[in-house]
Amino acid sequence: MADFIRILIAILLPPLGVFLQVGIGKHFWINIILTILGYIPGIVHAVWVIAKK
Repeated sequence: MADFIRILIAILLPPLGVFLQVGIGKHFWINIILTILGYIPGIVHAVWVIAKK
């Protein structure tokens, strides 16, 4: 259930979803850059990070 909530948060604010899963690290900064470059790549990366862990 917690992953489902994180995925919903990741759809709205991708960096926040990644932060809740892994904290501030390389995936967080990668997600910030992807979200700035395009919202959809940020969402895809966030969902991938959440599903992977």
